[in-house]
Amino acid sequence: MSPVLLPDSQDAAARTLTTIIYGLYALALLFGVTAIVAIVMNYVKKDDMTGTLYESHFRWQIRTFWFALLWSLLSCPFILLLGLGFAFLFVVFVWYVYRIVKGWLRLTENKPMYE
Repeated sequence: MSPVLLPDSQDAAARTLTTIIYGLYALALLFGVTAIVAIVMNYVKKDDMTGTLYESHFRWQIRTFWFALLWSLLSCPFILLLGLGFAFLFVVFVWYVYRIVKGWLRLTENKPMYE
């Protein structure tokens, strides 16, 4: 099913919001608190994106946040036990950056994320 087309002003607002949220997730690499702001924004505006191109981006962003948090937390015991946690955290970091860049690029191409 193809996404619902929004009126131009609503589409521009949704695109801007989605872009801002990707930016907040990117800034979280320097200032972790921006990821909390971004995930709250995702959940607050999620219903407004239902059926649009941006719904898949919101799902992508939300999953990126939760899986990055989960994998980061699971890596912590390995830092203390084996020192391998740093390698795991690096993998999480690379995966997180990939997800931000991939999502942002698909947004600029006006494409939904993979379903």
